[in-house]
Formats: sequence, C-alpha cells, structure tokens
Amino acid sequence: MAAIDHYINTIIDQGAHEAHTDGSATIEAHHLLLAIAAERGTTTHQALISAGLDHRAIRDALDREFEHSLNAAGVSAAFDLPRPSSAPELPSQLGASARLALERGFASVARKKDLQPAHLLLGILQAEVGTVPRALALAGIDQADLKARVLRTLTNAAE
Repeated sequence: MAAIDHYINTIIDQGAHEAHTDGSATIEAHHLLLAIAAERGTTTHQALISAGLDHRAIRDALDREFEHSLNAAGVSAAFDLPRPSSAPELPSQLGASARLALERGFASVARKKDLQPAHLLLGILQAEVGTVPRALALAGIDQADLKARVLRTLTNAAE
C-alpha cells in the first residue's frame, strides 16, 4: 500500500470516529478536517497549526457554526440542547461533502503517485459553501491565506 493510501485510510478512519462522536450517520468534510488536525507531525497538520487551527480550535469553530445555523433557523443556543446520541456503529460511508472534497483535492493530480496529503486538505478548503467554509469564516480565518499555505506545501513537496 502506498503512503498516500495509508494516509487517506487513516484520515477516513479517524473521520469516522469524529462523525460517531457527532452522532452523524456519514463521514463529512468537517470530520475529515478534524481528523487531519489530529494527525500530528504531518505537513497538513503544520499548515493548519500555522493558521491557528489545531483540533480544539476547529472543534470550537464548528460548534460556533452549529449555533449560528440554529440561530439563523430561529432556535436559540441559550437552550441547553442535548448532545447528539452516538450510533451503535462507526459510520462507514462518506457523505456528499467528503466525497466532493476528495474529488476536488485529487482532480489536479494526473497520476496517483503524485498525490500528497495536502491535496486532501486543499480539497476540503476549496469548498465555497458548506459547514467548513462557514465555520472558518466565523472563526476569522483567512481562507485564501490558508489555501495559499497548503498550495506552498504542495509546491515545496514537488521540488
């Protein structure tokens, strides 16, 4: 198994744990982002850290996005909402946002051997709508700068 296959499997497996914790039936892009942030010692982790996004900061941003979405729907976050209940099993299917992130991230690569972990992160960050861009915007993250950091990681890896 190639190193990129191992990395992707690790991120998807960790994303399944994140989804299970959220009570989600599928693994979505924000679960993959949390998994990338938890995978220490990688270039993708370092790119997130350089933007002030560790696992806790991303989780907090996602929580703020959830509260913001509830408020937009007229539900006050002042109520003590119950935590989602976990499904008895880990989700095994990728949701639409995760599949799109993989497609976007890998679309620019002609050969599988050229895939890097940063392609997955870039695919997540290239979403223009959805949970991840809303959460990052609410957290005050300069998403263009973060994408540029990830692209520099890819450029440096290619040299």
